[in-house]
Amino acid sequence: MNITVKRFVLNPVGVNCYVVSDAKGTGVIIDPGACSREEFSEIRQYVEGEGIRLSHALLTHAHFDHVFGLDFVYETYGLKAECHALEEQIYQSNPDLALELCGTRLPLPRVGLDCTLTDGQEIACGELRFKVIHTPGHTPGGLCFYCESEGILFSGDTLFQGSLGRTDVPLGSWRQEKQSVREKLFTLPPETLVYPGHGPTTEIGYERMYNPYIK
Repeated sequence: MNITVKRFVLNPVGVNCYVVSDAKGTGVIIDPGACSREEFSEIRQYVEGEGIRLSHALLTHAHFDHVFGLDFVYETYGLKAECHALEEQIYQSNPDLALELCGTRLPLPRVGLDCTLTDGQEIACGELRFKVIHTPGHTPGGLCFYCESEGILFSGDTLFQGSLGRTDVPLGSWRQEKQSVREKLFTLPPETLVYPGHGPTTEIGYERMYNPYIK
């Protein structure tokens, strides 16, 4: 394979952050949810130790647990996190959402977002290409990133092993969630390896057959 995927499980919510790189060391970071000095150091040591040159910071969506590390990524690598325009409202509501779900009001990162990604867009990362797939449901601007050449999908909180992302949060839609999975993800090759925003990896074919929420 021409791709290396390193997973970091971060913050108290257990977000999967991925550093993805090609054979020549050009890479992206997806969902940088790091929130502690130890987590910042773990990511930095891996990137520097492997000689990776990060060219993009990508967000599957902008819920608070996925954006803790935006200031760290900007200050360390000069990258502002890219996401869908519909995530700006989600991002701004994070202090209230964190208070509701976790009992504490968390400040927004200082750096903000680069809300320019659109459905069908291609993101170049050295020898790799990631197709942007808009998958509304968990949030209105939720995105997945598909590397067709390597058969890999980063699904954020749209699709998990045996489950889907929750929609009992502001602006979530169960109808849209199921439609996104059926029409945009389950049409991918069955052997596509899925790296979700939480939990273990899975495959599209397995989820088409066994996911109890898509019947």
